[in-house]
Amino acid sequence: MDCITIKNLRFRGFHGYFEKERTEGNDFEVDILLSVPSPNAPRNDDLSQTIDYSEVAGIVQKVMDGTSVKLLETLLYNIGEALVSTYPQAQKVEVAVRKLAPPMSPSCEYTELRSQWPKS
Repeated sequence: MDCITIKNLRFRGFHGYFEKERTEGNDFEVDILLSVPSPNAPRNDDLSQTIDYSEVAGIVQKVMDGTSVKLLETLLYNIGEALVSTYPQAQKVEVAVRKLAPPMSPSCEYTELRSQWPKS
């Protein structure tokens, strides 16, 4: 089993509870972890037998650029579901979404949600 990790994908997104967040935007970071069997990819040196990292980033970008949502939980769910449906070979998908400098008091660096999608 291989564990593919992509850390700190950066996006400008128009998601958040407050109207100002959905019109002015926020900065987000996303981490992805995919556990996949890839018995032939290393031997054959063949990208088609594993997961293309740039394709994963493109899927996340599509969700981030898609319909604006109010909750970080919804954004996290949408990203995870998009990855699970695209990569049925993944035994586990883990996603973390961070909203940088969220509009709250006291201020903080980020808020983060993380979830896993186990496959049977």
